[in-house]
Amino acid sequence: MGATSTSGASASGSAIVTRFAPSPTGYLHIGNARTGMFAWLYARHHGGRALLRIEDTDKVRSTKEAIDVIFDGLGWLGLDWDDEPVFQATRVDRHAEVAAELLAKGAAYRCYMTQDELAEARAAAERDRRPFRLQSPWRDADPSTAPDRPFVVRIKAPREGETVVDDLVQGRVTVANAELDDMVLLRSDGTPTYMLAVVVDDFDMGVTHVIRGDDHLNNVFRQLTIVHAMGWPEPVYAHIPLIHGGDGAKLSKRHGALGVDAYRDELGILPEALFNYLLRLGWGHGDDEIISREQAIAWFDLDAVGKSPARFDIKKLENLNGHYIRATDDSTLSDLVAGRLDFEVSAEQRDLLRRAMPSLKPRAANLLDLTDGAAFLFRTRPLGIDPDAAPLFEGGARTLLARIHAALDGAVSWDTETLETAVREVAEAAGVKLGAVAQPLRAALTGRRTSPGIFDVLELLGREESLGRIADQMA
Repeated sequence: MGATSTSGASASGSAIVTRFAPSPTGYLHIGNARTGMFAWLYARHHGGRALLRIEDTDKVRSTKEAIDVIFDGLGWLGLDWDDEPVFQATRVDRHAEVAAELLAKGAAYRCYMTQDELAEARAAAERDRRPFRLQSPWRDADPSTAPDRPFVVRIKAPREGETVVDDLVQGRVTVANAELDDMVLLRSDGTPTYMLAVVVDDFDMGVTHVIRGDDHLNNVFRQLTIVHAMGWPEPVYAHIPLIHGGDGAKLSKRHGALGVDAYRDELGILPEALFNYLLRLGWGHGDDEIISREQAIAWFDLDAVGKSPARFDIKKLENLNGHYIRATDDSTLSDLVAGRLDFEVSAEQRDLLRRAMPSLKPRAANLLDLTDGAAFLFRTRPLGIDPDAAPLFEGGARTLLARIHAALDGAVSWDTETLETAVREVAEAAGVKLGAVAQPLRAALTGRRTSPGIFDVLELLGREESLGRIADQMA
């Protein structure tokens, strides 16, 4: 077989169709999510269609719960798909049908090698210090000599020439056909292998562009043996470099590689921030760092995807998330925080949260910070005092609190300007700096050393609650 090559456009010249094909593993890994984003963006940018396929042939791991996690994560990221999702497990008959067609064409064969024979072939390759390439005696055997025992169906891989792929990210990649093996299409129990299923599904779904991680690059040449044998048009391939940790090693949980749901639920990341961050991992548009979804669709193309692995940095993600928190409207944030509190939030409390957001947002890197920062609003009296805040009541602090209480009790209005004036007058009269007054006041009002601006805290809590909390700490 001579050299074959993919091109930069679909063979049929039809509209672009991409697909994202995750396997249910219990969570949607951020690396997979980024691949799905790139496939989705490429289709949206070019006015094509983005399809979703769930590769659920592993019956043990592919539970309804695991599949729901994928749908949940993709929906949270705002990735919508054209047509209903395709479930690979429902298509095994179609996969077997293609294997039967390949057999009929003479492009595949039944291999009756036993496990012992396969093990001996591998051992011989090891002894000879050569790569293992199966040379099945059944490749060109007379079918009439077939024994009455289980068999697998294998593709007849080409043994001469080379296969060339012009990958939209990796560039031109060439593999000698002699390096290809006669891979299994159907197992001895008649079930299809991943290699067969993915090729059949891509063809039947009309996929023109296969965008996936570069750990699949070697699979292209093996999968093309099926494509060529069936006479199908070759997809255009784009293999995205994987995400690595800051140390250059493959991304793992120790680097912060979690499921998309964990970034939302455990780290308090906003979907806009994670989308923006994953977009910038391995792709760029000049010096732009903050990129909206609309800009991403307008700007995204594969020629700006780098060939080297991107490095994941949780601190950069948190910094970006802080930007999106500050840019998000207060009502939306108050709803998100309300959902994280361990009690049913009333309409009045939700309004209080909304009014507190301008004071809370500047200090927050994530929704956990926002929720923690808002906790003082709903604490019941008498407040428990954090251990590190207790020393703020030492010395003459309680006497100062009594003076503050008296000054605030006489305030004609309860706004930040009036409150600040009253507290500053107490500090001046006592001959101390404002901090000496503000620190015990903060501890009395919130039970903590840190909080939003103390005058904002007073205004948010209101006259009655503020005076009550101060009085609790005066004795």
